[in-house]
Amino acid sequence: MRTLGEQPDVPAPDSPWSEIVPGLWMGGHEFAGRSGGLELAVVRDEFDLVLTLLRLPGHGPDAGVEHHVWPIPDGPLDGTQIAGVMRLARAADDALEDGRRVLVRCYHGYNRSGLVVAHTLIRAGHPADEAIRMIRARRGPWALHNRLFVEYLRAGLDTVRLLEELAE
Repeated sequence: MRTLGEQPDVPAPDSPWSEIVPGLWMGGHEFAGRSGGLELAVVRDEFDLVLTLLRLPGHGPDAGVEHHVWPIPDGPLDGTQIAGVMRLARAADDALEDGRRVLVRCYHGYNRSGLVVAHTLIRAGHPADEAIRMIRARRGPWALHNRLFVEYLRAGLDTVRLLEELAE
């Protein structure tokens, strides 16, 4: 399994966030700026709902923007963490149905946010592999490079959650 902690050579994305399907964006807290250096991705009021999987101070969003925080590791998840991912995906899906703009973010906007965005797409009827391809095509080839998260998506988060809870 690859995780960001084990892959120090993972490049920062070239944009703070990327639109995966209309209204659904994924991103992170840092990106490679035009000068080549790292820049902070600070959310103001560009989105109606921000779902955060790794919270860093000073990265927004502005007061008045709906914001849900569910910190999870970029590695194996327990049943409670998976249930939280599923709740965030449901919130994203509901917001999209209401025509709201949604940002799902983690550190670089590759794995944790990819897990939530992919599950949102799966809930909307996309097969897992199609959702993964869409995310990689729009966010970049490093998106969902955590193989465990890809396995979770292919198995289905409902199934993975049940298996994790039985193992506890």
